[in-house]
Amino acid sequence: MHSIRSRASKSRRGARNISLLALAAVLVVSAVAVPMALARSSKTVAGEATAPSLHKTVLTNTKGLTLYSLSVEKNGKFVCTGSCTSTWLPLLVAAGTTPKGPVKLGTIKRPEGKTQVTFKGMPVYTFDGDSAKGQANGQGFKDVGVWHAVTP
Repeated sequence: MHSIRSRASKSRRGARNISLLALAAVLVVSAVAVPMALARSSKTVAGEATAPSLHKTVLTNTKGLTLYSLSVEKNGKFVCTGSCTSTWLPLLVAAGTTPKGPVKLGTIKRPEGKTQVTFKGMPVYTFDGDSAKGQANGQGFKDVGVWHAVTP
């Protein structure tokens, strides 16, 4: 009788040890996997350049094209939507990406769900009328507001 109890007790301890070992393995994997999954990627999306026509330094995209903001787009309000975005191209990043540049940049979710880069809380765009580095042809353009080249 004693040997049956002894074997049952050893069997329970063995099962408990296996359970504890499995739990430890799950915790180790979680400790590594969860922070990796939560880590945001970063991407350089902006630079600086001189816009000769403005005699100023402006923010640019990585191709050197001037970035603009629209005076009426504040506090999460979007005015440039639909066909506007074929002339004024939003600077976009993949969801979860932290934009990097020579200044602090942020992001905002656009009405159609894409993630747009912001500077000082304002969404930034390139202008389809700029085709070369240093151009700022959109500066002062008036439509639904006034477009301004973004200066750091």
